Parts: sequence; structure tokens; C-alpha cells
Amino acid sequence: MAEVIRMPRMSDTMEEGNIIGWMKEVGEEVEAGDTLAEVETDKATMELDSYFDGVLLHIAIKEGPVPIDGVIAVIGEKGEDWQAAIDAANASSNGSSDAPAVEEAVKETQVVESAPSPAPSNDNQRIKASPLAKSMAKESGIQLAEVSGSGDGGRIVKRDIEAFLDNRKETPAPAAPAPAPAPESAKSVESQAEAPAVVPFNFTGSGDNFEDKSLSQMRKVIARRLSESKFTAPHFYLTVEINMDKAIKIRKRVNEVAPTKISFNDFIVKAAAASLRLHPAINSSWMDDKIRYNKDVNIGVAVAIDEGLMVPVVRYADMKTLSQINTEVKTLAGKAKNRKLQPEEMQGNTFTISNLGMFGIEEFTAIINPPDACILAVGGIIPKAIVKNGEIVPGNMMKVTLSCDHRVVDGATGAQFLNSFKEILEDPIRLMV
Repeated sequence: MAEVIRMPRMSDTMEEGNIIGWMKEVGEEVEAGDTLAEVETDKATMELDSYFDGVLLHIAIKEGPVPIDGVIAVIGEKGEDWQAAIDAANASSNGSSDAPAVEEAVKETQVVESAPSPAPSNDNQRIKASPLAKSMAKESGIQLAEVSGSGDGGRIVKRDIEAFLDNRKETPAPAAPAPAPAPESAKSVESQAEAPAVVPFNFTGSGDNFEDKSLSQMRKVIARRLSESKFTAPHFYLTVEINMDKAIKIRKRVNEVAPTKISFNDFIVKAAAASLRLHPAINSSWMDDKIRYNKDVNIGVAVAIDEGLMVPVVRYADMKTLSQINTEVKTLAGKAKNRKLQPEEMQGNTFTISNLGMFGIEEFTAIINPPDACILAVGGIIPKAIVKNGEIVPGNMMKVTLSCDHRVVDGATGAQFLNSFKEILEDPIRLMV
């Protein structure tokens, strides 16, 4: 019996998936575990695997967005009636709201499949490559025939395109040939013409010099969730300045013996985790009809990628060493930048840290990442003159701002948390005991 493949929910906030490309073609054999397509969700680009053996009888949506539970393909025995399988699936769904859209998609696909396939316009169509690699090649103007594949069976994958682009940057373009000398008669004519030395810039002021770019699934969700947070949760902000002199000295000594190079961000994550243990009200969540006081300390660490921010989660951060935090954050950040984070790696946060210090930002405020009650915005370490023991001396200062949901956290509670956080970083030996 033919099996109807629907768009699964790949993350807790996913409302639709955007099909980037198919790894299998209609008529091709499929085994359980084979990757059918690459799907972009609001958080990552993921592979959609088959749970069935058989032949790919029908692809309902070649590329583009599909709502959750929308029909995307049919797998069954060769020659089986895939339309009957879709009709039966729609009937069993009791007339769900997705059915009309699915039927339209099926009709459109039937027209496409009944028409003869045009001959491919270039060799890209006949070369084995992942959909992501094909998309990157198209955007960069690369012919896939020029690229060597390192995937299974010589298949071209993302890293091959990136390597090709890097190599092209390093190889200088050949010099343009010198123009042929103009005939004497042409020279005499040119010498008579009085061409202006500078061509004036003609600004028409039409205002049409722009480029529109469609929103990715991730950007749509970022816009929706942060708008909801900003306009629903009553934010207030608390800022303190922390002397990082001792933290700088301790970090230097720690890195002499640590298995990995500890960063200042690792100290910040660890100090925040220790402070959350002392002030559990900050480690809480607004749940509409109740406040949840979380027993575990799971810290989300914001990572910037091209499409926006991803927030992988360091679980049980208060129970981990600086080296463990360092290794985990590096691994998660690498996955985030390659869009390979799994949904479970971005769930369960009880507190979030956004650090822009490495970009030279001295101070900023962050929007709360729901359902957390607070988020900590961390600026850079800035050398400046400070007053110490009545004297002006050099110091290394770092500003942090705590954004709080006033429905959950009061000003005094937030201030107490920041005081503990400040005390720990100004005397970081506390993190070692």
C-alpha cells in the first residue's frame, strides 16, 4: 500500500518547512533511512529521511514552503496509484484545512509531470550534487562541471563549492589584453573632439536602486517571537560595570594548564550559572497562568549567523567546568554556523546570554528570549581610568545589562543577581571552589 509522506514538525516553533531540494527522483528506489529531501526550518537546514521502503511515486512540492502535515510525496510499489493514496489520506484527515492547498499542489504537479521534460540547459542538471551545493553554485555563477566532488560516489557537496570559491579568490584573474592601436585616421578625429575630462554623475532620484530578498523561515520566526516578547513582556533594564582585572590574570593562569583555551565568555557563562543558583527567581519562566521556577540551570548562548541569531543551550551549566563549557560552546556554535543544530540542542533554556564584546560593542540591551524571564547583554572589556583606593589607576571594565520581564522579576531581585555576578567575576577564584 502506498504511503503518503507529510511535512513533519522538526522543531517546537516550526509552522512550515521550506523544501530546498530533493535527493531522490520520481521512479527511484527508496529504502528506510534514505534521505529524501533537504528542508529549511525556522532553526536549521535538516535532512528529511524516509521511514518506508519502495519507489518514490510522486513529489507533490518540488521546492518552496509546505505547512506542517502538508503532503509532500508518496512512496509505494512501482505502478501503484499515488493519487488514490492522497485522496484516501485527505479523506481520513476529516477535511483538514490543509486539504485544498494540497489538492492544488497535486494538480499543479500533475500538469508538470504530464508535460515532456525540456532538455537541460547546462551540465549542472546531469552532475551528482546536493541541492544546497546546486543552489550555492547557481548563486555564485559556477558550472558544476568545474568542481570536483568529495561526497559519496563523487557527489558535490557544500564544502566542495566553498573550496572552489576560496581557490578562485586566491587565483588572480588573467590580465586583459591591451587594446589594438587605433588607425591614424581615427586618432586625428579623436584629437579634434574635445571630450570632457570628467563625466558628470547623473542622479535621477528615482529611488528604485534596491534589492528585495524573501524572508527565510528562520528570519520569519525571529521576527514573530521577538516582536511578541518585546510587546508582550514588560521589559526593564539593569546595568553594572565590572572590573575584569583579576579575571584577566586568572584566565592567563588557567590557560597555562587547561586542555583547551578558555575564553572570557566561558567565565561569563560559568559566573552566570553560579549566580542563578544563588538567585533562582532569575532562573524562571513566564508560563501565562503561572511562573515556573526551573531546577536545572540551562543557559542559551546567542550565536550570530547570516540569517540572524541561533541560541544553542548549554545544559546543567552550573555543574560543568570551564573547559567543559568551552568545548560545548565551540561545538554548538560550529553547528549553528553550519545550520546543523538539532532541535533538542536549542530547547530547554532557562536563561540566555548575548555577548557582543568581540565586535567592540561597549554596552547594549537585549530582547528577552521567551519563555525566559531574563537575558544578559555583555559588552566588551574596555581599558579605562578608574578610581581605586582614592587614586586614578588603569582598569579593564566590562558593562553588562540584564533585561528582565517585570511580570516575573522585580528590580531588587535583578539587582541582587547582578551584584552576585559582579562579585564572582571580580574575584573569579570563587569559580574554582
